[in-house]
Amino acid sequence: MDAERSVFWDDLARDLKDPQFLRDYVTESIRIATIDRIVNELDEAREAAGLSKAELARAISTEPATVRRLFSAGHVNPTLGTLAEVAAALGMRLILEPLEAAEQREITEPLRRGSAGDPLALARHLDTLRGQPDGKAATA
Repeated sequence: MDAERSVFWDDLARDLKDPQFLRDYVTESIRIATIDRIVNELDEAREAAGLSKAELARAISTEPATVRRLFSAGHVNPTLGTLAEVAAALGMRLILEPLEAAEQREITEPLRRGSAGDPLALARHLDTLRGQPDGKAATA
């Protein structure tokens, strides 16, 4: 298993030297981490409010299956509009916040440049953001 892990990380570090691959990997990793965080927080707020998924769907005038998929599917890609509607029905709103300076150096700068001084460190940091334990990298 360690050899597989090492091969994965070695291959990923090599692939991240390609500027377009690096940009795609970073943006997809951030997309996954951001959506997962928002959806998880909305689901926690739904549960805290004592609303079923069907009740929440009625509140935003959508099909119950839409809300079930949002909170149940492993790979969701909801629209910002849907997330904003769900948030409003839960007494919340979505806001943007700037990344801390260290995160900007680790993520934003490589994204803009298309290169990272240490591609492996970047990949591991992105896996941490996506909630992946070290060595259990998920492909973006």
